[in-house]
Amino acid sequence: MDAQEALDSLDAEGWAATSAVERLALIEEVQGNLLKYAEELGAVDAKMKCGHAGEGAVSRAEGIATTVSAMGNTLMGIRHLYESLVAGAMPRANGSRKIGDNLYEVDVFPIHKKDKLLAGKAKGLLHVEGEPRQISPLDKPAGVIAISGAGNYSSSIEMAMALFLDNKAVIHKPHQLNEASDVVWARIFAPLIERKALAFIDSDQGREMSALDGLHAIYFTGSTGVAHAIQDAASAPLVSECGGNNPCLIVPGEWTDKDMKHWAIQIASVGKLNGGAICGRPQTIITSRNWPQREQFLTALRTAIAEETFGTATYYPGADKTKEKFLENQPTAEVLKPEGGAHPKSDFVFIPGIGEDDFAVHNEAFCQILSELPLESENNADDFLTKATAFCNDRLLGSLGCMILVDNATFKENKDRVHQALRELRYGGIAVNNVAPNIWLNAYLTWGGCGETTENFVSGVGNFGNGLNFENIVRSVIIDDFGAQTFALTNRKQIDHLMTNASKFSVDQSWRQFAKLAGQMMVDGFGGKDF
Repeated sequence: MDAQEALDSLDAEGWAATSAVERLALIEEVQGNLLKYAEELGAVDAKMKCGHAGEGAVSRAEGIATTVSAMGNTLMGIRHLYESLVAGAMPRANGSRKIGDNLYEVDVFPIHKKDKLLAGKAKGLLHVEGEPRQISPLDKPAGVIAISGAGNYSSSIEMAMALFLDNKAVIHKPHQLNEASDVVWARIFAPLIERKALAFIDSDQGREMSALDGLHAIYFTGSTGVAHAIQDAASAPLVSECGGNNPCLIVPGEWTDKDMKHWAIQIASVGKLNGGAICGRPQTIITSRNWPQREQFLTALRTAIAEETFGTATYYPGADKTKEKFLENQPTAEVLKPEGGAHPKSDFVFIPGIGEDDFAVHNEAFCQILSELPLESENNADDFLTKATAFCNDRLLGSLGCMILVDNATFKENKDRVHQALRELRYGGIAVNNVAPNIWLNAYLTWGGCGETTENFVSGVGNFGNGLNFENIVRSVIIDDFGAQTFALTNRKQIDHLMTNASKFSVDQSWRQFAKLAGQMMVDGFGGKDF
């Protein structure tokens, strides 16, 4: 279908008039379809990536995780919203407090019982400008939002958000990499197509879609250059998420050997997920040059990348050229080979000791590259956070996602200073003792840049998400315990089981599915390294 045919096929007014009861039934039907087609989605996604990286490079379980999990979480959050609307009220947050001039912090996660089971000590917070205010999606005006899907993830959660949180009919265009999975998504969302609330178009219809008259907005995920081109050509406003060079701030403290290994593995693992093609993955690790444990940490990180986590395939087109540019411009770059280089296209580039104006500061990698930048700061939280905040805000490319690692003792001693940094860092998503991609996976938080303008943006303007429909969100924050588990690619069989079961649980939060997830994790927990 072409873009104009899709627009003509939609009944935006009819969708806006659909009751909460009817929508809840549609959500449940789509969830059932997502569970039904989960294995097929995973197989199609893995086939595409293996076509670029080589046979056996990506498993079906990885494909399931990168398609089903985010959509499952999003739909479950939306379902809880509509369950509340059917009962006659908007869902309530856990609470809120004023944290600055005209700035409030709203506690939005976890709220529901099964979310609490998996959240551990993690809390999800929204920083909101002005007194927190929610708006029912049913009170929003009718219209049409056109969505240009990402290339690195086929799971276009913006589609569900536009339909059920923004009250808009939707045109969805896939990235050319994801044409095959979009066919499956059309079957999953068939009930919305039948309602004339959703239409899928061909991947080559980007220019035509942008030029459509009568759109409420265009949602885009992709490169900054393409986003600017769409904005220049389109009459509708653009809401965009375009990546960037995301920092991981290591607050000086006293780490045990166990802490070193734990976080080295977590950072190496999130850097390898989806072959490094994740918008919110950390790229630049920022340390204090005067932290006595800096060299110990760098050694632990090298070991985690090369020996303690398995290889994943860099599949995204153009990644080889990106790696060449980083290697040419950064003389301290090291090429590490997980599994001795046996896994297809799994070489990892690690660049310690970069300078504040280096190539690696001003460019996004979007593949398996990590750099480390030692700041000239004192060996304490206050001076380090002051200098790191200034560097990140003023020098580092983009404003999408940020990590802060701070051991529990240091956090306790410097709690106010850490929260000050959360308010001052200009990032749309900040994860303390967690990883920024988990903000994208959380239905109650938002994903996007922070404080950028339509005239000159890198990471984009606006944000997606927010299952409680709060307005005027500045950023989303996760705060967790220093011992939190995020991703640990230490056993391939275990991770495949976890990816499949966790993805299906995101769609079907039954006790049966939870028992399957928890039981398999317990069994796999006895296994050691299998690569």
